[in-house]
Amino acid sequence: MSESTPEGDWMQIRIPQERVEQARRLSRVVLREPFQKGSWAELGYFLVSSALAASGLLILCALGFAGLVLTVVFIGVLILGCDLRAARGFGRWQRALAWRMLGEEIAEPEPFNPAPGLFRWLRATLGDPVAWRAVAYFLAKVPLTLFGVWFAFSVWLEALLGIVSPLTGGGSTNFGLLGRVDRGSNGANFGVFVLGFVLLFVAPWTMRLVVYLDRRMMHFLLGPNATTSRVRSLEESRSRTLDAATETLQRIERNLHDGTQAQLVALAMRLGQAKEKLESLGDEAGKPANVEAIRNLVDEAHRGAKEAITDLRDLARGIHPPALDTGLENALATLAARSSVPTEVQVSVQSRPSPAIEAICYFCAAELLANVAQHAEAGRASLSCAQHGPWLRIVVRDDGQGGAAANRVGSSSSGLAGLADRVGAVDGYLNIASPPGGPTVVTVDLPTHA
Repeated sequence: MSESTPEGDWMQIRIPQERVEQARRLSRVVLREPFQKGSWAELGYFLVSSALAASGLLILCALGFAGLVLTVVFIGVLILGCDLRAARGFGRWQRALAWRMLGEEIAEPEPFNPAPGLFRWLRATLGDPVAWRAVAYFLAKVPLTLFGVWFAFSVWLEALLGIVSPLTGGGSTNFGLLGRVDRGSNGANFGVFVLGFVLLFVAPWTMRLVVYLDRRMMHFLLGPNATTSRVRSLEESRSRTLDAATETLQRIERNLHDGTQAQLVALAMRLGQAKEKLESLGDEAGKPANVEAIRNLVDEAHRGAKEAITDLRDLARGIHPPALDTGLENALATLAARSSVPTEVQVSVQSRPSPAIEAICYFCAAELLANVAQHAEAGRASLSCAQHGPWLRIVVRDDGQGGAAANRVGSSSSGLAGLADRVGAVDGYLNIASPPGGPTVVTVDLPTHA
């Protein structure tokens, strides 16, 4: 933004404060980066991993060449099999190096499980996709390393040579950009030092780009393929769901045994005592009946019966909500009507989902509305359920204090973690947007048929 006087002989430029703060943050990041541990770790990783890749590729090529030459005899096939097994081992070392030096966690690929027998082992080895992907990684590492030496390592080298040039007299700085600086004067030597100092703040970013490309390549070639990752994710999700179901069944069994069963036993005892009192009326015809004691026993029995019915109703609701018998729309409307927070409901479902999806949808809505009532301190809430093709989306919004998160331990929001497991078991998604101060929006996407 600019302003000028009526005479137009000066101009004032105003820079927004937000832009000034962004520039300050960026400058602090740039100035600190050469002195951060991560920048030097990336440089060390590039050097060590390049050496490991070169050694591994040399061994793999030597074994592969020997195996191809000797394929006319059986020993050549064995050498090729050993070559691919070695490729798996080098890939494992590469993943371990990335974890130790960069903290980059790369999941283990599918294990090698050959059938018994030499020929079956050879068949499994020669068709092992993990080993072939490892070979592809080490082959692709060659151009990446050459690019890294030219684009990133050379910048680090020039920066360090330029900085130490006053100590070496400039004799060892005939390299790259430094070699183009005319020598012979103190000003030129000072320019070499300044150029090296400037390159010191550029070098970490060039190396970061090269290491980033290597990270992506390791995840793609040295990690599990998409199918294996998907299977593992589903297995973990289903395992958590089974654990949750087992815990729920144990809780229901415990509640029935310790709560409802005990109440029914007490009810039977009180009714038995009342029966004995009534029978004693006929035996003691000449004595007045203790009507008040009988009334108290019947009242206690009646109260216990109502409590047992309430407990059984709560347990039955946890197993299968009867409101779903008339459809999802009525069930969600009933939930909203029971909520202590005024809740607006919108349901638009073209085709009825499968019973399992309906139950998950109902339990998600019930848990989310319960969280709103117990923790959000909200004045109003809304519940919407809409079908989008093969997907069902449930959105619960409130105007409360925010701060909800799917923490599994020690949080009032830990129930959200259970919802995430339940939703993930059917390939669904749970998204929580709850900044401090609110509002909170929780979105659940479920397939209409599981």
